Amino acid sequence: MDFFQLNAGALAYLGDSVLECLVRQALILKGYEKSAHLNKEALNYVTAVNQCKAFHNIEGCLTETESAIFKRGKNCSHLNIPKSASPIEYKTATGFEAIFGYLHLTKDNNRINELFTLAYPEL
Repeated sequence: MDFFQLNAGALAYLGDSVLECLVRQALILKGYEKSAHLNKEALNYVTAVNQCKAFHNIEGCLTETESAIFKRGKNCSHLNIPKSASPIEYKTATGFEAIFGYLHLTKDNNRINELFTLAYPEL
C-alpha cells in the first residue's frame, strides 16, 4: 500500500495517537506517576498550540516526503478548529500529526524518535 496517498486527515488521526503515546511514555519515564498529574502535564505537549510550537522545532529538518505529508495535513479540509487555537495553529498541528502518522505506518521508528526528540527537547 502507498501510505503517501492515504487521506491526510486519517494520517493526522493516527499521528495524534502516536504523539499522545510518546508524550505519555516520556512523562512516565521522567517520574510522573499519578494520572491526574500526567494528564495535566501532557496538555503542555499535545494541544494544537503546543504541537504548532513543536513543529517549528523540526520544520528545518524534514525530508522532502515529510514536508509533502505536512502540507497535505495542513491543508486538509476536515478541520474543526477549537477555541483554544488559531486556525493557523490548528492547521500546523494537523500537519505535524500527519507526519507522525505516516512515519508510524512506514514503521520508521528511528525517525519518529528523532523528530519527537527534536520537537520536544525538554522531554
